[in-house]
Amino acid sequence: MKVLLLLIFIATVSGHAADSKATVAEKPSPIGYSDTPVIPGTKWKVHDIDRPRPMAVAPAKTAGAPPADAILIFDGSNADSFHAKEKDAKGKETGKMVPCPWELKNGELLIKGGDCWTKQEFGSCQLHLEWMSEPHTKGNSQKKGNAGVFFMDRYESQMLDCDNNPTYADGMTGGVYGQTPPLVNAVRPAGQWQVYDIIFTAPKLENGKVVEPAYITTFVNGICVQNHTKIMGPTKHKQITDYSGEFPEKAPIRIQDHKNDPPVRLRNVWIRPM
Repeated sequence: MKVLLLLIFIATVSGHAADSKATVAEKPSPIGYSDTPVIPGTKWKVHDIDRPRPMAVAPAKTAGAPPADAILIFDGSNADSFHAKEKDAKGKETGKMVPCPWELKNGELLIKGGDCWTKQEFGSCQLHLEWMSEPHTKGNSQKKGNAGVFFMDRYESQMLDCDNNPTYADGMTGGVYGQTPPLVNAVRPAGQWQVYDIIFTAPKLENGKVVEPAYITTFVNGICVQNHTKIMGPTKHKQITDYSGEFPEKAPIRIQDHKNDPPVRLRNVWIRPM
């Protein structure tokens, strides 16, 4: 009899608990508020119910793969998103653009045949690319596994074989060339793929003049080597720089051919305009 009463008691308590949980579950949480203070510097209230929500973007299923809203620049199938500047017999540019001359091999591009530019123009963006220099590349310092990615065809994030290859600090992988060295040397040994993930913030303009400089945040192989670093102006060799002159709102991204032997390889390039 005592056992029966105990079972009845447990069942009753459990039933009340279930009813209580159901009641709580049926009462939805608020999805926003309209009676909270305005966030300073904005027109939105704290937890504002009317504030537009960010659009949904499906992330990649595997690390390094492009998310749903990315623009594929190179996926291993063709180099159609790149083109090059035509040169005459004397090596002078003619002003015409021609197809990308780089060899496509095993889903990779061999950077050989001159610089190439994206056909599309970009301002602020998120860039992902992977590159590899050969273990037995000839030369040293800046002549060993050298390439570079130029945002807006002006601002270079350096690519270089920096594994046991001394060179000047502002010319190392992940550096803003000629300006700011990387926080750390994060390269893998030559013969392994290096992974770049870069957030580039284009300069702000008024009537073509720069009123706020460009900035860059760079990850090399998952390691932060630039943290919202100010870019002082277009990158140059052995010269200082500034923002004198006029600048466009968007421009192509350029990949540099530094005439390595054997050439640097490129794969998995995608961009998200921001």
